[in-house]
Amino acid sequence: MAEELIIKKGTREEQYLELIPQIAALVAGEPDLIANLANISAALKQQFGWLWIGFYLVKGDDLVLAPFQGPIACTRIRKGRGVCGTAWEQMKTIIVPDVNAFPGHISCSSLSKSEIVIPIIWNGEVIGVLDIDDSNYSAFDKTDELFLTEILGLLRS
Repeated sequence: MAEELIIKKGTREEQYLELIPQIAALVAGEPDLIANLANISAALKQQFGWLWIGFYLVKGDDLVLAPFQGPIACTRIRKGRGVCGTAWEQMKTIIVPDVNAFPGHISCSSLSKSEIVIPIIWNGEVIGVLDIDDSNYSAFDKTDELFLTEILGLLRS
């Protein structure tokens, strides 16, 4: 069955409030993590049009590229390196208004100007991160953190 996303215009909050039930329906009953990450990436890309939306999963001492939407990305990121590795190490969300000002930023695309990275924490362990980049400065805020964290919570439902 083909899935169709209803794109909502309005405030960022209004867009999330329309999108979250749709993502919940996409992942409901689907036990495959990779399939769910792929659909979440696609839904976020369709709704918001950010430069890059994707996931990295923990494999040993690295974050390894998983489903994403956007330009070609870095394949592996060490723990503690760049925004993704730092979010993993610190087990907390990091919002970067200007990636050029972040010490040790790993530039996978010169088009990226701002970034948000949210760790996926299950049973007290980081299993991966949601990484979103945009070509505009200061593209992300606490509203994004709140609703993206809610979306990640759907993976455990």
